[in-house]
Amino acid sequence: MQPAAAQTDRNSDIATAVVTTMRQLGVLGLPRNYEIFYEALKGTNRELSLAVVALGNRPTQDDLDRIGRAFFPQHHGPGIVEQARDVLARELEDIALLLRSERSHIEKYGKILDETSSGLANRSLLSQDLLQKVANAMAVATNSTLDHGRQVATTLSDKTAELESVKSKLEEYKRLADTDPLTHIWNRRAFDKQITGIYTSNRGILFNALILADIDHFKDINDRYGHPVGDKIIQIIAEIFQTSIREDMFVARTGGEEFALIIEGASEDTTYEIAERIRVLIEQTPFTSSQTGTNYGTVTVSMGICMASEAESPEDLYTKADRALYRSKVAGRNRVTRHSTMAGRTGKNWLLYKKD
Repeated sequence: MQPAAAQTDRNSDIATAVVTTMRQLGVLGLPRNYEIFYEALKGTNRELSLAVVALGNRPTQDDLDRIGRAFFPQHHGPGIVEQARDVLARELEDIALLLRSERSHIEKYGKILDETSSGLANRSLLSQDLLQKVANAMAVATNSTLDHGRQVATTLSDKTAELESVKSKLEEYKRLADTDPLTHIWNRRAFDKQITGIYTSNRGILFNALILADIDHFKDINDRYGHPVGDKIIQIIAEIFQTSIREDMFVARTGGEEFALIIEGASEDTTYEIAERIRVLIEQTPFTSSQTGTNYGTVTVSMGICMASEAESPEDLYTKADRALYRSKVAGRNRVTRHSTMAGRTGKNWLLYKKD
C-alpha cells in the first residue's frame, strides 16, 4: 500500500515527466496538450497512451488536437461546432450557386423553345430544310441542358456526401460529449437529459425507476493506492454495471465514484433485484493488479432506489434516490435501500448526502 505522502510524490513525478516529455517532443506548453500527456503517462487510459505513442517523435499540433477531440471532447466542443458551421455555410453557398446556375440554364432553354415556337407559328410554309435546322438546333439545346443537369446532379450528390460527413462528425461529437472518457459509459450531461425525459409523459413516470450508486470508502482507496488504481477500479465497476443490465437500460457515471441507472419497464421489486445483483457482483469481484499481483481488497457499493411515480420532477426523483443512497451509507454501506421503505420519507429534515 502507498501512504498519502508517497502518492503525492508519485503525482509530482508524473507532472515532471509530462513537462520533460513535452519538451523533448517539441510540444507546445498548452493546457490541452498537458492534459493529453498527463493522462497518457498516468497509464489509466490504454487507448489514449497508444494514440500518443503512435504520434512519433515530432507530433504536430493538429495531431494532438485530433487526439484531444477524440478523448476530451468536452474541451473541444466550440472548435468542432465552429468548424462544422463553416463547412455547412460553404457547402450551402455552393449548392445555392448551383441551383441558380441550373435555373438560369433552364430559363435559357425555355426561351429557345418559346422563340422557336413563335418562329414556326409565323411561317405559312415549312420546308424540310427549315424543319431539319430547327430539329438540329433543338437537339443541341436539349443535349446541352441535359448535360448541365447531369453535372449539377453529380455535384449535388458530392455536396450531399460532404454534408452527410459533417453530420456524422457532429453526431460523433455529440456522442463523445455525452460519454465519460474514463469508463466510456454515459456521463452526467447525458444523464441529466435522460432523467428529464422521464417526466415528459405519463408512461415515463409510470414505468421508470432510478438507481443511484456510490463506491464505499473510495477516498481511502485513492489515498492508500493512488488515483491510477482508483481509476482502474472505477472502470471495472462501470463495466460490471454495463454488462449486468439490458442494452436498452441507461447507465452513467455521474460523478467521481458515483453511478446512476435508469431502469424502464420494471416493477420496484425487479428494480431492487437488479440493484442487489449488481451489488453482489461488485462485492465478489477480485480487485487485483495484473502487473504486480497486489490485492486491493474487497470493493463495495451502496445504492438507493426511487420509482419515478414517487417523485414530482427529475430533481425530486434524484433527491429521493439520493436520500435512499444516504440511508444505505449510514446503515453500514454495501446495501440497497428503497425510498418507499423509508420512514418519514416525505419529510424535510434529511441530512445532505456526505462523501466518504
